[in-house]
Amino acid sequence: MTRIVATVAALAILSGPLYAQAPKAAPAADAAKEKWESLFDGKSLTGWKETNFGGEGEIEVKDGQIILQMGQPLTGLTIKDGSKLPKDNYEITLQAMKRKGDDFFCALTFPIRDTHASFVVGGWGGSVVGLSSIDGQDASENETTDYVTLPKDKWHTIKVRVAGGKVECWLNDKQQVEVELKDKRLSTRIEVDANKPLGICCYNVEAAVKDIKLRRLEK
Repeated sequence: MTRIVATVAALAILSGPLYAQAPKAAPAADAAKEKWESLFDGKSLTGWKETNFGGEGEIEVKDGQIILQMGQPLTGLTIKDGSKLPKDNYEITLQAMKRKGDDFFCALTFPIRDTHASFVVGGWGGSVVGLSSIDGQDASENETTDYVTLPKDKWHTIKVRVAGGKVECWLNDKQQVEVELKDKRLSTRIEVDANKPLGICCYNVEAAVKDIKLRRLEK
């Protein structure tokens, strides 16, 4: 009888207030909003178009990668339908590689509320990383300017977040950009305007990109 009473008491504890306070799973709708959406199927340029810069190199899909041949000077691709893209509260990430040449192998142009900007990786001779443009100053001359050694034939992880009233950008594990939107004028350089609202380009280099993904964030 003593054992039965002890077992009943233990069950009562498990079903009591302490047990009831266990964390609840996030609602399915919230989880769906933060799920990564692939923007590249690894097989084709479905959903993308080659950017008409003039003088651009050829683009091909091979081994799960988008290969951007060297242009004179730019080669890039732009999303076909930007009407459903978020303009705030989102993240985008991709992998990029410099294959030949010594300039930027990825300039990721993306929407920010009612404007756009570009996260430039490897510009101005191969080492400049930063955001173009802030108050008319490009990635080589504003508060985000940094110089990074970026070897060829190596994949680099690039991530951009637009949320919380600011723009943040990462290269691999290092945060390179944190810019408050208040009192800042963000814009793209005219050379990459054709990449808006979302696009990727390279300058006088051969580059490769893959694993392009986007997710929407809670406000």
